[in-house]
Amino acid sequence: MKVLTAAEMRQVDKLTIDRGIPGLILMENAGSRVVDILSETFAPLSTHRVVVVCGKGNNAGDGFVIARQLFTRGLCCRLTVLELFDPEVLSGDAKANRQMLDACGCPVVRELSTGANLATLVVDAVLGTGLTGAASGPALEGIRLINKAFPLARKIAVDIPSGLPSDLPNASGEYVKADLTVTFTAAKRSQCLSPSYEWMGKLLVAPIGTPDSLLQTFPLNQTTPDDLRYLFSKRVRNSNKGIYGHVLVAGGSLGKNGAPVMTGLAAYRSGAGLVTVASPGGGSSDHPELMTEQLRDANQLLDFLKKMTVLALGPGLGVGEDTVRLVKTVYEEADAPAVVDADALNALAGALPHTTKVRILTPHPGEMGRLTGKSAKEVQSDRLSLAQNLSSQSGAAIVLKGDRTIIAFPDGETWINPTGSPALAKGGTGDILTGIIAGLVAQHPQDWKRAVVAAVWLHGRAGELAGAHWGEESTLATDLLDYLPEAMNEVRPAL
Repeated sequence: MKVLTAAEMRQVDKLTIDRGIPGLILMENAGSRVVDILSETFAPLSTHRVVVVCGKGNNAGDGFVIARQLFTRGLCCRLTVLELFDPEVLSGDAKANRQMLDACGCPVVRELSTGANLATLVVDAVLGTGLTGAASGPALEGIRLINKAFPLARKIAVDIPSGLPSDLPNASGEYVKADLTVTFTAAKRSQCLSPSYEWMGKLLVAPIGTPDSLLQTFPLNQTTPDDLRYLFSKRVRNSNKGIYGHVLVAGGSLGKNGAPVMTGLAAYRSGAGLVTVASPGGGSSDHPELMTEQLRDANQLLDFLKKMTVLALGPGLGVGEDTVRLVKTVYEEADAPAVVDADALNALAGALPHTTKVRILTPHPGEMGRLTGKSAKEVQSDRLSLAQNLSSQSGAAIVLKGDRTIIAFPDGETWINPTGSPALAKGGTGDILTGIIAGLVAQHPQDWKRAVVAAVWLHGRAGELAGAHWGEESTLATDLLDYLPEAMNEVRPAL
């Protein structure tokens, strides 16, 4: 699912109009889709009292279309159309649709009549995606009215809840508390990023006639199951473990030997054919599936990697001087793709070299801060740009963990992951993610970028499922392994 800025959306609309689809038709389609969604979501719509609140721009124009269709088709039991501005200030397509509303005989009011506060549905068509700064004047009054005057109503935002910016994840002022947002053509950044995605209620993206080809050049996406299905097609009957890759996990230290084991198990559970765990202690694991080696130095690790598909570097590795030397050497010299996490990230902090090899870094905000010289708070305030910039500068893929994990690739392609749960706020879940990434990249080395996107989605979804079963407080990192198969089944193509 493509995610656009307000400027990109204006560009797409202009290109669509240039191709021969008038803006008036796009507005008609937008209003029609909202009416369709109202009819589907709140059936039977004939039992509802609806108030449509309109501002003065194109968002108001969408509102006038919605009102006209509700009125002319007799879809609701009572309709009130409230305009916040004198119609003389309208222009363009919004003005044309206001005139059509008059022509069909639908009444429009400037003040609510007695009983209108008993509305069951309120449509917010006050401000659209072009807002910068805080709402003010009649628009602000309309936002306050929608939030406070309709205690029985569900609030439906047209394109975006009024008062919210399109591009930024933080509000500058008051905004409509929406239960449902219907946006058009593509999602907008604030509708996908944390924390503002939570303010949209349920988000639906409605097509209104824009050719899909006009969206494909934009680099930002939000992951959907349809983006991942082809990676999980049924395996051939004549399979063997060599087909699905060999993951080498390098990690572990005194008191932290469980981390690489969790990573190795996650790699196996995600489908890798073979997994070896190399740790300083070496020895056997409580899990007979895992092969083990003693990790001595960088040269030994590089030699191991000649026979491996993917390296997972860092879980529980420690932060001593020997570790720093090992990590830097392997990071620069290993030819195999490497997933770099935890202590390996700390070893690279402040001196991350540029690479042309497949390197996938998975920092949490604190580790991202050490890689970029920022505080964790600064990282959280600008997650998208920081991940994109670090990926471009370093040549590595960046998986910036957290609510709405950001996945940025060096070529600019970027993904926002919508799955996840507070259940993931537990030690070890990052080690599980590292293993899932390594396991999927091992199986799909020629499509490693989409494998990374899939791994993050699956990890978040497994967290949701485990949290629903065990409770968000009680879920353990290893519980994710039990729910990973269910998450994978959700994205498999239908037989």
